[in-house]
Amino acid sequence: MTENRTNTKLARIIMDRITAQGEITFAKFMEAALYEPGLGYYTSAGRKVGAEGDFYTSMNVHGAFGRLIAKEICRFWELLGSPAAFTIAEAGAGGGQLALDILDAVCELNQPLYGGLTYRPIEKEPTLQDAQAAFLARHGERLSWSSPESLAAGELQLTGCIISNELFDAMPVHVVEMTNDGLKELFIGSDGDGFLERLRAPSTPELTAYLEKFQVTLQPGQRAEINLCAPAWIAAAASSLERGFVLTVDYGYLAEELYAPQRRGGTLLCYHKHTTGENPYVLVGEQDITTHINFSALMAAGEDAGLATAWYGEQYRFLLGTGLLEELIRLEAQATTEPERLKHRLALKKLMLPEGGMGDTFKVLIQAKGVENPQLLCMRKWGAGL
Repeated sequence: MTENRTNTKLARIIMDRITAQGEITFAKFMEAALYEPGLGYYTSAGRKVGAEGDFYTSMNVHGAFGRLIAKEICRFWELLGSPAAFTIAEAGAGGGQLALDILDAVCELNQPLYGGLTYRPIEKEPTLQDAQAAFLARHGERLSWSSPESLAAGELQLTGCIISNELFDAMPVHVVEMTNDGLKELFIGSDGDGFLERLRAPSTPELTAYLEKFQVTLQPGQRAEINLCAPAWIAAAASSLERGFVLTVDYGYLAEELYAPQRRGGTLLCYHKHTTGENPYVLVGEQDITTHINFSALMAAGEDAGLATAWYGEQYRFLLGTGLLEELIRLEAQATTEPERLKHRLALKKLMLPEGGMGDTFKVLIQAKGVENPQLLCMRKWGAGL
């Protein structure tokens, strides 16, 4: 049992809710901590990403990340027969930095695609549309917004691609633990001053079914996170695509590695001011709560919904295949000083290298609908042409 004292406004609201309605699953707690209207981490004002926020993502390290994704998107367009109308839907576009880097690159590299392009941010946070519109003003004619509800309902019916960068790791998760009495789920209670952890019978048979589906055997005392939202999101994305691709960038593993015995405590982490922690019950609404994702579940859900797995691999492999080395040569040729060249090299090194960089921590998954055996840029041998 873990006792946690906290004093944020959102923590008090959640504790009062528990007092009135009873214990809640960790998934419900995490959903409130991140997405409570106006008070959750992602639904309240303030910069979350970058030097002024709580963590970095690849897009904040260097604009080359978005440019290389744009090159792959240009390839998607070609594989779809160069349609006159093409949509890029970005789920969780945040401040719009990735959108800007992609739009700038497509505008420069492929004017026929850009001329028929709609860039459609799909954002849960209601105040972000105005900020995104201002940040992306030079591409204003290309912009249109949709809600997560429209994606979930399969209303978009687009030809193009649906992309996300660190979307799934912030979805609410159920936490389970294997005990001597079998599988239990983590519930959150309150004594009026803080939060209390309790192990109870699973809230849904889907949790046991999930572990069975991916042949996961947890050891006694081992905890694990189960994201039931992610497969549903992939199914919704598939239904929103007439033809095209789903491109996911996130940190995680295939099931056999994610749920390995050595990962005894699970993968849950909290981020606040570029510092990691393991206590989700403090700074409620003011710190990010995140977990590694099960890419096996994304692949399986996609295949069930008509999405073929086209490519999966580490971020460094994706970036090298789409032209990272060529991009570095271009940037160094444009640079006018040696410090500027060094800055480019160090940023691209962080994107690519493992062991302290982002190269193998992050993975890329590309799923396809209505395209047989797509030959993607990321499949190239490093440094090779098309």
